Amino acid sequence: MRIISGKHKSRRLSAPKNLPVRPTTDMAKESLFNILNNTYYFDSITVIDLFAGTGNISYEFGSRGTKEIYAIDAHFGCIKFINETAKKLDLPINTFKSDVYKFLEKTSLKADVIFADPPYDFKETEFLKIVDLVFTNNLLKEEGVLIVEHSKHTDLSKNDNHSYDKRYGGNVFSFFENNIDQE
Repeated sequence: MRIISGKHKSRRLSAPKNLPVRPTTDMAKESLFNILNNTYYFDSITVIDLFAGTGNISYEFGSRGTKEIYAIDAHFGCIKFINETAKKLDLPINTFKSDVYKFLEKTSLKADVIFADPPYDFKETEFLKIVDLVFTNNLLKEEGVLIVEHSKHTDLSKNDNHSYDKRYGGNVFSFFENNIDQE
């Protein structure tokens, strides 16, 4: 895993082999951050990274200057690795060891960007439950976006808050926003 840009540009990180993760590929991650770079000033946003895994996405935001990052994962080993890496790289990542659904039901945090990278073998209903909890609990700031990473075999476009998809090989990023105009 490699940090693409920012103060830790090109830094390689090796996660323990026993973590149950599938990190976002460098190509997909670089494309995602090119989109976000045209929308946000990274040093003035709040980010929630759901199913954080190795912390790959959190490190990228931190390296680019984001000062408020929350990484959520249910696996103790993932949280431990993120905490150790964030400390080593001096990145402002706050971790929560929690089931993502329970976190979304209880949190009062609001974010500009919420990124979710659940297991690709989730059922469509499990992906959409994430979307529903984010919007039902009003967890996005006014101009915020929820981005859900999934395989090309999953279609989340029927949700009312769905804005658009970006595909990179077998990876898809589905973007969800407040107040999507329905035609």
